[in-house]
Amino acid sequence: MCAERSKPGLMWSVAANKCPHCRQGDLFINPNPYALKTTMRMPDVCPVCGQKFELQTGFYFGTGFVSYALTVFLSGLTFVLWWFTIGMSIRDNRVWWWLGVNAALLILLQPLLQRLSRSIWIAFFVRYDKNWSKSTHAMQ
Repeated sequence: MCAERSKPGLMWSVAANKCPHCRQGDLFINPNPYALKTTMRMPDVCPVCGQKFELQTGFYFGTGFVSYALTVFLSGLTFVLWWFTIGMSIRDNRVWWWLGVNAALLILLQPLLQRLSRSIWIAFFVRYDKNWSKSTHAMQ
């Protein structure tokens, strides 16, 4: 007997950089986001279901908006955490320290944020198909 697979979660598949169509195949060739020469290289199609990853020429230009939203959110989060743990004041250098720490954090997280942006962007346009193994449209 073959047990029916449960639907993989959307949040997990986006965070794990999985194909949004089957939620199993990897979006990126190299799993290490800090291999900077290959960090953004993607296969043309999903190795599991055959879903095309570049839906049209320049498809991933929209990830700039997603990346911007993620960095603004992350900066806001670090600001609030800094405010509640260390405090903010214009009378000393705490604001400048936060800016420096936040900038360093964003630079260090940039490869992860770029990949997450692509994963979120493609998930907007490609829906999960529980019957992906039976369909043929993804292979075309």
